[in-house]
Amino acid sequence: MTTVFIVDDQAMVRESFAALLNAQPGLAVVGQAGDGMEALASISALPTPPDVVLMDIRMPEMDGLETTRRLLEGDGEKPKVLVLTTFHLDDYVYEALRAGASGFLVKDAPSAELITAIGVIAAGDALLSPAVTKRLIANFVASTPVPRPSPARFDVLTEREREVLRLIAKGRSNPEIAADLVLSAQTVKTYVGRILAKLGLRDRAQAIVLAYETGLVSP
Repeated sequence: MTTVFIVDDQAMVRESFAALLNAQPGLAVVGQAGDGMEALASISALPTPPDVVLMDIRMPEMDGLETTRRLLEGDGEKPKVLVLTTFHLDDYVYEALRAGASGFLVKDAPSAELITAIGVIAAGDALLSPAVTKRLIANFVASTPVPRPSPARFDVLTEREREVLRLIAKGRSNPEIAADLVLSAQTVKTYVGRILAKLGLRDRAQAIVLAYETGLVSP
C-alpha cells in the first residue's frame, strides 16, 4: 500500500485529490494539511512517514519550497515529495528540485497522470512532467547562481556510469537509455543504482540537478 499526504491551501483541491486517490487500489491518503507548518506537524505525528507527499508551492504561513526543505532535512526515513505546480509558477520548479523534491507535475494534469506520477515517485524514480520539460531545468540551472561542486566528485564513477548519468540528465528513461547504449533494462537499472549510491543522491531528480550544476551536462 502506497501512503500519500496532501498539502494544499485549498480545501476543495485537497478533498478532490483525497477522494480520487482513496478510490484507487493500492493507494491510501493518510493525512492532509492546508499550509507548510501544519504539514510538518501532522507528518511528524504519524507513526511512519508517508511514502509520497503531494506539495503545493504557494501557501500561507510556509510555502512548499521551505516545507520541502524542512521535511527532507536530517537523517531518518523520509517521504518522496511530488510538487504540484502551474505554468505561471515555473520559476519555482528548479528550486523545488534543489530543495529535495523528487519531481513535479502540473496541477491540472489528468487524473490518470497524477496516479501514475505517485507510483513513479514512490518507486524512487524522478518525475518530470511532460508539460514542464527538462529544458526548463536546464534554463534555470544556467541562469541561477548555485554552488558548483568540484568535478572531482565524479571520479568515483566509471566512464560508462558517467555516460548513463548524462542520459539521465537529458530526461531519458531506463528503457530509452538501454536502447541508446544497447544494454538490457536491468543493466541500466543497476548502473542507475550505483550512480546514486556513489554520489550520495536520493533519486534521479537530484542526479539531474547535480549533472547540470557541475557542468557534466550543458543546457
